Formats: sequence, structure tokens, C-alpha cells
Amino acid sequence: MQRLGLRAALFVGEVATSSGVVPRVATAWTWRDWLGACRVRLNIGRMRYAVPPGLYAVGQPDAASPVFATANYKLTFDHLRRALAGMNAWMLVVDTHAVNVWCAAGKGSFNADELARRVRAVRLDQVVAHRRVILPQLCASGVDAAQAGRECGFRFDFGPVYARDIARFLELGDRLPPSFRRVQFLWRDRLAVAPLELVVHGKAILGAGLALALLRGIGPHGYSLSQVWHVGPHGFALWVATFALAGLLGPLLLPWLPTRSFAVKGAALGVALALLEILAVGAHWTALHLIAWVVLVGAGASFLLLNFTGCTTFTSPSGVRREIRFALPIQIALGLAGLILWTLSAFKTGG
Repeated sequence: MQRLGLRAALFVGEVATSSGVVPRVATAWTWRDWLGACRVRLNIGRMRYAVPPGLYAVGQPDAASPVFATANYKLTFDHLRRALAGMNAWMLVVDTHAVNVWCAAGKGSFNADELARRVRAVRLDQVVAHRRVILPQLCASGVDAAQAGRECGFRFDFGPVYARDIARFLELGDRLPPSFRRVQFLWRDRLAVAPLELVVHGKAILGAGLALALLRGIGPHGYSLSQVWHVGPHGFALWVATFALAGLLGPLLLPWLPTRSFAVKGAALGVALALLEILAVGAHWTALHLIAWVVLVGAGASFLLLNFTGCTTFTSPSGVRREIRFALPIQIALGLAGLILWTLSAFKTGG
């Protein structure tokens, strides 16, 4: 877990309860919090960005104050504590192994057993007089609220989708408008997670670009390093630029790309980008070179956007598994076919 500066940045005091002393956390973000949020968006230390599970206090809560459950992924924890500014509340942090609420629910670490275990571990029945815990709605896919209630004696209710709507939820309860329970995956939300996907797949993109550059050295008279040096850097740069663009345009254009399949959406985007690049820089490419480029970029963009299913709540685990079983073999086959065509085009033209 990332503990450097944690106490100074988060803890602003303690609250005494009948079950012991509970740390009180700040609701305002410091520069460390903003820096940490930027780092994990770039996949730097993401799986270590966590706070210890347990019970935390916001403001000056008492036995009647509401209890909000959340994950121990620090970015999730930070968004909740910031949304609770000006309130008196308890935060019940469960151990999700530094994974956010929605992903942890899908993976099974945010579940009824863990919730009940954490309620018992912090002796919540001795801290509050009521028997209600408010859950983030995005954990619903992994939490059987009734089972959790049977295990620990508390009632688990689902709150709004977004932490920023908690105050409205506390005011209206079950009368909360349906729009507050609906995920809005807007363009800025999609772009916010796009850099992470590019960083995650960055090594593969660079490796594939290097391999394509090296393959340009194959010719009818053997392998030529001078040929690689002559044409390889251009191909490498074009490949990396293509996938940097695809990694941003794919999420941005997601609602408008054809079909509901992420793999098909990615393939359509990849083919469109490849054709535009051919018009711009491929005037002297051979037919084999052109076909190979379209196939390779289409397959790569298809794989890149297929992986974006992990960033959106508009997919289900079962649906993602079905699409992967269908799309991945086709992507692999197209990738191999593209490599063969690319190699043949280099062989026939000497680079």
C-alpha cells in the first residue's frame, strides 16, 4: 500500500467511540492527492494506491450519522471523502486489493462476505445506533445485499451512482429521481480513462512497431540493416502515431462507431485510419503493403478497443467474455495474416 505521506495528507484528528478511536479524515484534496490521481491515471503504482481497510470518520459523526461503504482504492476513497464535505458521516472501507468499486464487484472482491466481515471487524454495531449501511450503486453486480444483512445484522441500501449526489440521496432517499441512478459515460469520462489504456498497452504497441520496422529489412538478397534504417523509422513512427490516435478517438467516438461490439467498433476505426493514412503517405506503397497495413491496423485497433470494455459500465462480465471468445481468435488470425503480407511486401520490394 502507498503509505508515504498518508497520515499527513488524510488524517486530521480522531473520533472516540465505544469500540475505540476512529481516525478522522480531511475532505479537501491536497497536492499529493491530485498528483496521486494523475499518476494512477497513467498506471503508475495503480495496484498499490490504497488505504488500509477499516472505519474512518468525516466531520464529527455520532451514533446517528450515516455509514457509507467504499473500496480501499485510494482514488475511490478520495472521491467519496471529498463528496462528504460539510457532513458528519462514517466511511466503512472494505478490502478490495486496491481495485475500484465497480471492477472489484465484477472480480468478486467487493462482495457480501467482505462487507459483513468488515462490519464485524470494526464493531460497527457499537459505533452507530442504527443498522443501515449505504453502498455505492456500482457494487450491485457483486453484492447480495440481503445475504450481507443476514450475516451481520445490518441493512444494506444502494446509494446514487455518483458520490457527488450523496447529499441529494440523503434528502430524498427512495424518491431520488431515476436519472441519479443512471451512469453517464460522457465524452470527458471516456477520455479520462483513455490515457491509462494507452499506457497499459504501450509496450505492446512499441514492440509491434519495432517488429514491423525490422521486418522491412527482409529482401530477395537477404537481410539489409541499411534498408531497415532507411524505411523502418518512418513505419515505426506511423504505427505508434496511429495507435496513439486510435486510443483517443476510439473512446471519444464510441457511441457513433458501428455495431454494439467493441471489437467491431475498433476494427472499423482502425480500417478508417489506415485508409486515411494510405491516402496521405502511401502513394508509393505496393498493393501488398497497402493490404497488410489495413489488416494490421484494423486488427490492432480492434484489440485495443475490445480491452476498453473494462473501462465502461455499459458492458457486463458475461457479455465481455462472450465477445472475447468470438473476437480474439479472429484478431489473432488477422494479425498473423497481416504480418505475413507485410513480410511478403518487404521481400518483393526489398524493403
